[in-house]
Amino acid sequence: MAIREQARHWHYPDLPGVDLLRANYIGKTFARHTHENFVIAAITDGVEVFHHGGANQYAGPGALALVNPETAHTGRAQGPEGWRYGAVYPAADVVASIAAETTAIRGTPGFVAPVLDDPHTVRLVHQVLRAADEGNALAADSLLRIAVTRLLRMNGGPLRQRPARGAGARAAARARDVLEERMADPPSLERLATDLGTGPFALLRAFKAAYGLPPHAWLTDARVRRARRLLDAGTAPAEAAVAVGFTDQPHLHRHFTRIVGVPPGAYRRERVGAAAGPMPTGPG
Repeated sequence: MAIREQARHWHYPDLPGVDLLRANYIGKTFARHTHENFVIAAITDGVEVFHHGGANQYAGPGALALVNPETAHTGRAQGPEGWRYGAVYPAADVVASIAAETTAIRGTPGFVAPVLDDPHTVRLVHQVLRAADEGNALAADSLLRIAVTRLLRMNGGPLRQRPARGAGARAAARARDVLEERMADPPSLERLATDLGTGPFALLRAFKAAYGLPPHAWLTDARVRRARRLLDAGTAPAEAAVAVGFTDQPHLHRHFTRIVGVPPGAYRRERVGAAAGPMPTGPG
């Protein structure tokens, strides 16, 4: 019997600032993207390959794939069997609060290595997901803090801050502001570069150096982020698609699924359901 791809991306109201995911992907390929939150993905079966830091990283059973906020990466299975995992996505302030209370890290905390072999923390992550499914707020919160503390003590340190320097970095920052403001009606690369007093290739190179993605890919990523906020608030996918600048709902569906891992309709149903009351327990 063929294995079917399944994924659930949800939010547990009693675990604020944390998104949750349980997935079994076969042919899934994540487009290069970033997250506002940390990614802590606990692999149980198969091997996930994700491009991160200029090289492919491999996380198999008993390992965790760890990505810091605003870090561009991809994701796919190494083999035809796919991969199965559970993930928690704690916000930066959630991790910073835990680090301040339980570690000696000074500055903005983050993960040093993108892959860590640690079956114990893999089990902790899945216990967090199970507790959230069961509506056990005390267990979910406690286990999350234990898991994050363990990861920071084993593989944590202060994130290096890269200050924007030079004309190229300043142009990239201004270009990002323009794209954020004109998300639904962005200018061409040539128009954007001209308005900023630089050349198209120079802007392209500076933007990718600053944000890990070229402007068009960054804009798609930003549109999906804004669509997520609209869906969180109960906006219908078709309305969200138009609001963020996608031509129609199928375009939102394609890009959203390649970045978030679930279709926008399924994502919205989980949010609406979480606001209305406990969701039914998902697969183990």
